[in-house]
Amino acid sequence: MTGTNPTTSAGVDTDADRELKAKHRSMWASGDYPAVAADLVWPLGARLVDAVGVRAGDRVLDVAAGTGSAAIRAAARGADVVASDLAPELFEAGRRNAADAGVDLEWVEADAEHLPYDDAAFDAAISAIGIMFAPHHEAAAGELLRVTRPGGRVGVLSWTPEGFIGRMFRAMKPFAPPLPEGTQPAPLWGDESHVRTLFGDAVDDVEVQRDSVVVDHFATGAEFRDYFKANYGPTIAVYRRIADDADAVRALDDALAALGDTQLQTDGDGAMRWEYLLVTATRR
Repeated sequence: MTGTNPTTSAGVDTDADRELKAKHRSMWASGDYPAVAADLVWPLGARLVDAVGVRAGDRVLDVAAGTGSAAIRAAARGADVVASDLAPELFEAGRRNAADAGVDLEWVEADAEHLPYDDAAFDAAISAIGIMFAPHHEAAAGELLRVTRPGGRVGVLSWTPEGFIGRMFRAMKPFAPPLPEGTQPAPLWGDESHVRTLFGDAVDDVEVQRDSVVVDHFATGAEFRDYFKANYGPTIAVYRRIADDADAVRALDDALAALGDTQLQTDGDGAMRWEYLLVTATRR
């Protein structure tokens, strides 16, 4: 199924873009994202695969698959699955997860904005909290749609701007570098109108759901902060940027701990609920 990737109107392929993608790869390879996936968000892959309706025999592409929470669930249904990601450093953990689940699938290093597949190569293209981090949203959405056959299904699950992870990114924003020109913040993928605009008239039968994953891993906001400082690439990157500014480090420490405490107090049962948006559609 591999073939040439035709240029799209939204595509970006410059030295600056390649440098940006190298930074993204390094960011996601830092820390311990496999632990984050396993400890906190593993159920989201099954949620997405169920919503898309993946069936045995389907050819499925999981874009920005990480360690395989969605890809492995699709393979368990008998689908022929490709798990692609910009950061192949995550694949070792993904292969272990697949082996534990007793399934086989293909792991391919690939940029979500430049997928190495022919048009209409897949029956379904999916992404669980993955494609949202591709910096050029139109390009990534265009590729997701391009590789899906007419009548096939697309599905994306993303953190919402209003939910806990969206608010975490807002708390980190004053300490992070400005977004490069032409890029958009990841949590926009959790805004229904934004996703509808990205998909445009290329899809029918759009279904949108808001829900939350329950996270009971942290007793305090400080525990949440310290876990993310140690394990989550985007948080690690921000702390590295301000490492020489003790006042900024303290300010971000306080902001993240307060955010975690507020969420725990709001939910009130010793757990957090992290909101996501799930969008599925049929490719025209």
